[in-house]
Amino acid sequence: MAYSMTGYGRGENIYESRRYTVEIKSVNSRYCDVNIRLPRIFNFADSAIRKTLSDRLVRGKIDMFINYEDTNSEGTEVVVNEGLTIAYSEAVKKIASITGREDDLGSSRLASYQDVIIVRQADADEDRLMEELMSTVNMAIDGMLEMRKAEGNNLAADIMGKIASLEELRNEIEKIAPSVVEDYRQRLSDRIDALLVDEKREFYDESRLAAEVAVFADKCCIDEEMKRLISHFAQAKKILSSEGTVGKKMDFLVQEINREINTTGSKANDIEITNRVLRMKNLVEEIREQIQNLV
Repeated sequence: MAYSMTGYGRGENIYESRRYTVEIKSVNSRYCDVNIRLPRIFNFADSAIRKTLSDRLVRGKIDMFINYEDTNSEGTEVVVNEGLTIAYSEAVKKIASITGREDDLGSSRLASYQDVIIVRQADADEDRLMEELMSTVNMAIDGMLEMRKAEGNNLAADIMGKIASLEELRNEIEKIAPSVVEDYRQRLSDRIDALLVDEKREFYDESRLAAEVAVFADKCCIDEEMKRLISHFAQAKKILSSEGTVGKKMDFLVQEINREINTTGSKANDIEITNRVLRMKNLVEEIREQIQNLV
């Protein structure tokens, strides 16, 4: 079963006063490249989240966004930075003394100064938060996998259609191939007839013609390439129908298919075969582009 690397997933869970929202999106990448944006309270969970993403999604450039809200005031702690507050107050008193102005710094204004009041999460139960967060993370991953699967199936079906077209062209080439040698023999014989007058033609050694044709037949023989293409096409269908990652396997196999097609084109020495080889190369290039999006 083929999976695309492109996808989106979202998970949302509410536990008492705690609300978790996780969004994931991914695009093509040769590796598993993970970027996570999460609240500071969940820094302890970063490595566990990354491992889950790499284990379940395998490949792709993955961006994850985690939002967390706790409406229970007991979960929030407001702390006064006493040392900094005193330092600000003493500094304002000194400014008032130096300038001869009134010290009119009120507590409300003092509280607005940077870092005087610090809002932070109270000590939390990390085990409970981890369990709740990972449940939401896996929910988002499940949604992404569904999208990846649907797109992957569409890609696999399209690639299967292109492989079927390649098989048809291969079969056409196989039918044409035997006539290439006979056409060459006939053209060579006709040329000899045109060059030699009648009285000299009867002294021409026909074994030389046969030897030349035999050499040509050996050079343009594509039987092995045709057999290997049959094997490669069957293997491609098997890979696309299998579970797990298929992108890298298909990438290697497409290189092998392309190599056999190129060899066929260079050996065949026939315009009809060349035309079909060009069409096959176009199909292979289209397949190559599509498998870049498969996990």
